[in-house]
Amino acid sequence: MLSIKDAVVTFNPGTPLAVNALRGVDLEVAQGEFVTVIGTNGAGKSTLLSAVAGDVRLDRGQIVINGTDVSARPTEARASVIGRVFQDPRAGTCASLTVEENLSLAASRGGRRSLRSAVRSRGRRKQLTDQLERLGMGLETRLGAHVGTLSGGQRQALSLLMATLLPMKILILDEHTAALDPGAAARVLSLSAKITGEQKLTTMMVTHSMRNSLQYGGRTIMMDAGRIALDISGAERQNFDVPDLLDLFQKTTGSAVEDDQLMLS
Repeated sequence: MLSIKDAVVTFNPGTPLAVNALRGVDLEVAQGEFVTVIGTNGAGKSTLLSAVAGDVRLDRGQIVINGTDVSARPTEARASVIGRVFQDPRAGTCASLTVEENLSLAASRGGRRSLRSAVRSRGRRKQLTDQLERLGMGLETRLGAHVGTLSGGQRQALSLLMATLLPMKILILDEHTAALDPGAAARVLSLSAKITGEQKLTTMMVTHSMRNSLQYGGRTIMMDAGRIALDISGAERQNFDVPDLLDLFQKTTGSAVEDDQLMLS
């Protein structure tokens, strides 16, 4: 479904500030597979997801989705097949618009959009209310509230719904709970698992939490210095705990993860 072949990205090439962000990454992700991506700062996690979304162009290699090479396509050309939720709850929504207006624009993604036409339909309003009710955060009663008045957890849950409102193929979750308090983060993670499972979305989720990387989805990859150092799934992954993952990482790479580089619990 998603095929990443020999992906290479270098920032500031040919300068003293050159950074080899991706070093020939190869990855195959099946339809409906939920992959968690873990690694220390600078490992290449977000660069990999940004390359899939189109925000970062490959220096070499291919991004293939359902047999179509999208490597040269810009971000907007991939929006019909890729949804993304960012770390900052403010990034995926417009604070000055209402909940209804944000959702209505998301529902019109891919077509010619205007705010007036997006919110005109009563049928669409009922549909959006039903979708909000599924989140279990009381947002169905706040259609007219400006998004800037919502809590971080509510706003990120709204971003998640907006990203998955229309049929699409790949969902990218880029540390989407990192800015939330523990309670809100747990709620948004649970919603993420529920929505991706119900819609059978192919999902890649970057996280700094070792435990979350094993608790969610069915496959975990761990990156190091722009490469995939570990790739575990199935029965092997089910029997893993955080210490097991740390030990395997050290055996594979020859280096240990420092306590301040990842959330180990």
